[in-house]
Amino acid sequence: MDVKAIDPGLVIFDCDGVLVDSEPLAIRVLMETLADAGLTMDAEEAYERFLGRSLASITAILSEEFQVDLTHAALEKGRARLYEVFQAELKPIPGIIDALDRLSVPFCVASSSQPERIRLSLSVTGLLDRFEPDIFSATMVRKGKPAPDLFLHAAERMKVPPAECLVIEDSPAGVQAAKAAGMHVFAFTGGGHAGGQSHRETLRLLAPDHMFDEMARLPDMLSSSSTA
Repeated sequence: MDVKAIDPGLVIFDCDGVLVDSEPLAIRVLMETLADAGLTMDAEEAYERFLGRSLASITAILSEEFQVDLTHAALEKGRARLYEVFQAELKPIPGIIDALDRLSVPFCVASSSQPERIRLSLSVTGLLDRFEPDIFSATMVRKGKPAPDLFLHAAERMKVPPAECLVIEDSPAGVQAAKAAGMHVFAFTGGGHAGGQSHRETLRLLAPDHMFDEMARLPDMLSSSSTA
């Protein structure tokens, strides 16, 4: 497909599934947490309903649609388990270090995750120093993705107009949020969770500016128009 020539003033990266290959790990732990609460859900449905959403959004969906109210203790147990798994298994997205080294424009991270989870993910994978202090969480705004609040907050803090921002996202909710914010958006499909045709088709129907699955190609995609 033809790639539009985009010369952004700021690149806003999602974290999970874009900088770090965390989504398969997170969904695995979420399914275990739900099973402990009496709700059985397969991975495909969990990805479809929860990918890219904040913890507040996930708990609201569980309460409203499944009548499952996770207790504080259950959430804390799930968080502790997730952090253990991240420490042992989390890896950076292949090619992300090369991409960051070659980007010639400012960049930041804006994620649905809580600040401590974002920093843990970036620390474990050796990326924290590249982003600190430009790390923005859905906990900083009123509404998480697919609302545009988080990306607009990041653009404001980075002092770049929304129309000059490019968001790198892996989730439908994230693509919707970027478009609602009036930003360019590239859908990344190179994470461990993004290989399924259904996921890619869902992203394609949201009409991002481009879809790509090799993160190391990102700087070249910004410098000139090309064919993928």
